[in-house]
Parts: sequence; structure tokens; C-alpha cells
Amino acid sequence: MDLDLKETLDLATAWALKAGEIHLSYFRKRDLDIHTKSTVYDVVTRADKEAEAFLISAIQARFPQHAVLGEETGEHAGASGWRWVIDPLDGTNNFSQGLPIFTVSIGLQYQGETVLGVVYAPCLREMYTALKGEGAFLNGQPVHVGNKSDLEHAVLGTGFPYDKGSNPDNNIANLATILPHLRGIRRMGTAAYDLCCTAAGWLDGYWELALNLWDVCAGVLIVEEAGGIVVPFRNDRGISIVAGNRTMVDLIRERIN
Repeated sequence: MDLDLKETLDLATAWALKAGEIHLSYFRKRDLDIHTKSTVYDVVTRADKEAEAFLISAIQARFPQHAVLGEETGEHAGASGWRWVIDPLDGTNNFSQGLPIFTVSIGLQYQGETVLGVVYAPCLREMYTALKGEGAFLNGQPVHVGNKSDLEHAVLGTGFPYDKGSNPDNNIANLATILPHLRGIRRMGTAAYDLCCTAAGWLDGYWELALNLWDVCAGVLIVEEAGGIVVPFRNDRGISIVAGNRTMVDLIRERIN
């Protein structure tokens, strides 16, 4: 590697703060310019587009040889082994409804391996960060996954794919199967934040299907650096993962498919 990752993490956190300022400048305002994408449930706003434009501009100005994968604009080629994976506003449905749980997610990969992750929730002022092999942090303080070892005391997070109205393989059966065995279930509405809550022990575990790389790139590293594991539970519905401590992941996988 020819990059100072700690210095790069400082840059990424500064970019995340700026993207969060863009979010907040539009939050609960009338000029969101809301449009739909793949389905009526899959929305994009002016804040998504402006935050992504800012992030790509900042990355390309500082690292012109790096590739970028953005949710809104796709692949931007680079001539090195480095690739940034960004979700400029994860939780757009929450954002467009005026609900305060949404994030910006920034991951950095080297030759396909994620080595840096930043997830920032601007309304909550929570900045989750991780470097490969260096641990996970919330606002500079170490975080660790929870230690529960049974479902009965567990509160889990999950979500549902955008094609839930047309595809019966939509996670509803999994929810019906596992919910009676849990203390509780939470639907945060942003995969990046679900993963960070799992990393910090606020959630005891998390599963979801049909995700994209920009949803999870940073969050997966943060969970792993917090002592947890993230494993796929199927390979036919995009990125479909279970996260938590090893025992909890095994227990969740016994109940879902």
C-alpha cells in the first residue's frame, strides 16, 4: 500500500461531516426534489445527488487515480488498486419522511479488500470509523459487539428489499419465523446504521437480503473491527448477510433462509 490510512481516515471523516451538512441543509424542508428509481419504494432526493457529487469531487481531487463506486452515479474508473465505495445518503426513505435516522457511508477498498470505513449519522452526531486491524470507534471511543448468546434476550435489526411488493422472496417469512423467539425487532431503515448499531452492541444482531455493496462496505468492516462477524446466508439475492457475535449469527442463521 502506498497510502497513509490514518491520514486518509481523517479526510474521509471530514468528507462525511460535509456530506452530513448537505443532508441537514435539506432535512425537513420542502425542496427535496424526490424521484423514484427501481420501484416506487426506491427514492432519491436532491440531497442524495448533491452529497454524492461532493464526495466524488473531493475524492477525485485528492486521489485522481482511485476508482469510485457511488450509489447514484455508478462506477468511476481508476488506474490503481484503490476503490472508494460510497452511499451518499443511506436511509433516503427516512430522510424524505423527516425521520432522523439516515447516514453517509464511505468505504475504501484496496484490491477488493475493505481497509477503511466511515459511517456518519448527522442528526445523531454519531461518527463510526474503522481501519483494518485497528478496531472500531464511535466518536473516537472503542466499540464492541454485544455478548448475548440466546435469541430470547436479543433485539435484532432487519430490513426489506425494494421489490418486496412484487417478489414473494422478501424477508417477510423470515421475520414471521424468528420474531416469536426474540425480545424485539427493529427496522432502522439504513443498512449502514444497522451494521454500526450491531458493532456498538445497540443491536444484538442484524440480517438483510438483496443489499448492494455501497450499503454495507463500510459497515461490514466496522462490525468486524468491533469483534463481530458478517457472513452471507444466501447467494441468489444480491448481498444477503447476517452480522453479530459468532453465537448470535449462528442462531439467526438457524431461523432464516
